[in-house]
Amino acid sequence: MQAQMLAPAAVLVAWTLIVMFWMMATRLPALAKSGIDLKQAKPGGRGQDLEGVLPDAINWKAHNYMHLLEQPTLFYALSAIIALLGAGGTDVLIAWIYVALRIVHSIWQATVNRIPVRLLLFGLSTLCLIALAVRAIELTVFA
Repeated sequence: MQAQMLAPAAVLVAWTLIVMFWMMATRLPALAKSGIDLKQAKPGGRGQDLEGVLPDAINWKAHNYMHLLEQPTLFYALSAIIALLGAGGTDVLIAWIYVALRIVHSIWQATVNRIPVRLLLFGLSTLCLIALAVRAIELTVFA
């Protein structure tokens, strides 16, 4: 059951890389179109410096990429803990639901980006994360 528990984490890593390339594929042309020359950019510039410079819909991909580097880090740790200590079928199912919700959240945020739906998707994925955290505690603290 180790591989089955780690598979959703591997898929989420792959999805994060896809979003990174999606962000680059939209941001780089938008930078060129706006007349920003990366060779002339000030040293130490950051992505948030482009807020208000590039269209919002372009920046949404970058926002989502950053989100995929935040809360999912907890998911990766929980997936490893549960895989090492004995994942069950329910654990694997919850992990896949988490990944599916994060992918839908990504697509929604990067394209439509209406907050109520985003919040619902984030809330549901957080409930999955809480369930996995409880399971990890059960497998470690109460072993």
